[in-house]
Amino acid sequence: MAKKSVASLQTGSNRLTKAIKMVKSPKTGAYTFVETIIAPDKVKDFLSKK
Repeated sequence: MAKKSVASLQTGSNRLTKAIKMVKSPKTGAYTFVETIIAPDKVKDFLSKK
């Protein structure tokens, strides 16, 4: 099960969101974290991708 975390960031007139997704490696089985700072309307797309 992937774990997700979302934090809102606001810089000037731009509103950004930092999204963190935990992804399991198919090769080793270890979990890694993928972080990105994106617009709030694109968070669901980022979290739904494998």
